[in-house]
Amino acid sequence: MNKLDEFKYNVAGKNITVIGIGISNLPLIKYLVSLGANVTACDRRSAEDLGENYTELEKLGVKFNLGDGYLNNLSGDMIFKTPGMRYDVPELLKAKENGSIVTSEMEVFFEVCPSHIIAVTGSDGKTTTTTLIHKMMTDAGYKTWLGGNIGNPLLTDTEKMKENDWVILELSSFQLHTMRKSPEIAVITNISPNHLDMHKDYKEYIDAKKNIMLYQNEGDTLIVNADNQVTADIGKSANGAVKYFSRNGMADVYLDGNIIKRGIVEILNIKDIKIPGMHNVENYMAAIAAVSGLVSKEVIVNVAKTFGGVEHRIELVRTLDGVKYYNSSIDSSPNRTINTLRVFPNKVIIIAGGKDKGIPYDEIGPALAEHVKVLILIGATSDKIQEALDAEINKTGNGKDIEVIRATSYEDAVNTARSKAHDGDVVLLSPASTSFDMFRNFEERGNLFKKIVNELN
Repeated sequence: MNKLDEFKYNVAGKNITVIGIGISNLPLIKYLVSLGANVTACDRRSAEDLGENYTELEKLGVKFNLGDGYLNNLSGDMIFKTPGMRYDVPELLKAKENGSIVTSEMEVFFEVCPSHIIAVTGSDGKTTTTTLIHKMMTDAGYKTWLGGNIGNPLLTDTEKMKENDWVILELSSFQLHTMRKSPEIAVITNISPNHLDMHKDYKEYIDAKKNIMLYQNEGDTLIVNADNQVTADIGKSANGAVKYFSRNGMADVYLDGNIIKRGIVEILNIKDIKIPGMHNVENYMAAIAAVSGLVSKEVIVNVAKTFGGVEHRIELVRTLDGVKYYNSSIDSSPNRTINTLRVFPNKVIIIAGGKDKGIPYDEIGPALAEHVKVLILIGATSDKIQEALDAEINKTGNGKDIEVIRATSYEDAVNTARSKAHDGDVVLLSPASTSFDMFRNFEERGNLFKKIVNELN
């Protein structure tokens, strides 16, 4: 009996609880029902809020525990937690004491997946790097599957996967936090303070990221950023082979002038990269290291020349009256916004702010002073962002000419930006914060911004 058959056998007839009825868990619930499990779905939302999802699952015989007490009396032979939930919430710990196995869709997938796995994590750049690896592998002729924190949940597709297929995953710190298996090829793009509202401290966040390589063996490969001190240090403790990439010096994959080289071999002229920014050069270097020995130079160059970027990442929405509107809603941390601002040669009008993740905003002050002419703030982190700018002004005098405006809604923010913009200007949504104060995710935030911009007369 293979691992997948063993999982199916163990699930049939068992009481399974799934926490969260969202994008990742909805297919999981249906799959578990199809395997003969007795499923209870828990969600903070009401039946009315869940709408069609509730109706569909009810018809399948799923039981529910909804509302504020959705974690009360948590039980079951197996409990699948939602990725964003900590493993040590009291209700989960109590359920474990009572004999429940607590796991997640991704943990089970790693247990049963028959295919090769390349997985990417990092504070910034992981979605673009994952997408690049997937495109390179697909264009090179491999049968690939894209999932994890990007694309569809993959556990339900495992039965279709073959031994020689390649699974390309993006993994968040939440997914990695309790992981006990590592991929064949692991990539860490970079690590900087992030999600400190969910993690106890920066060390716990780093340790969660390290799980991507912690269980590798000597035949596996870890790829890390030599220019990032945290990832460079992680490379020293690898169990298998380590490949470093660097913009600033010699490495396995490195930048020599305008040429990305792998060893002495010239792979890619960065002028051929369609998506802007030196951070995307780093993403290409990480991807090139990951597909080393698997993908030809010709395929890599073709991807660079044709790949226009991932939605919500410095995405050009439209040009109106000579003003370009860019959606970079993915920028959920100060570091991401700093990298995005560096892409534009002239000062921009920026819309920023969102939920506070408990991370420092000090470093965004100098970047705002250097790259912004109008700062439009909205959301819970507005004060922190303004304080960072004020500190830079008081320290150096830079940024004192920036106009700072508080917006009451996204419609107000976009209309204010338009009133301040002139021919040749850039209006940029780059929140430097998560979306959860006003939206379910950054996609919803970016889509609203695009809708408002596209409806401008």
